[in-house]
Amino acid sequence: QVQLVESGGGLVQAGGSLRLSCAASGSIFSINTMGWYRQGPGKQRELVADITSRGSTNYADSVKGRFTISRDNAKNTVYLQMNSLKPEDTGVYYCKVDRIETVYGTTVYGSWGQGTQVTVSS
Repeated sequence: QVQLVESGGGLVQAGGSLRLSCAASGSIFSINTMGWYRQGPGKQRELVADITSRGSTNYADSVKGRFTISRDNAKNTVYLQMNSLKPEDTGVYYCKVDRIETVYGTTVYGSWGQGTQVTVSS
């Protein structure tokens, strides 16, 4: 069993910063791409940023230059540093892992965290 637990959401004023964390736990041998998605009020879930096991990153155009994704492979943790936050960044932020190889030789695909709320006030 693999679990993803997010933390770090909250309420912040426009222009402020937040740092999200997502820790994967369980019988993990390796993790490939880790990413952050968000779902704003009345909107579809969208990719915010992701990062491969080697550190290659990808960002949505709307967050480029403001958000930074990073990971600590030893801790199976991915981070999202969010600066210069805007009201349109409001939403539930979800951590996702594309593929986890377990110590038992099995593969777990498409694991999601429970989500953490980010609210940016104007």
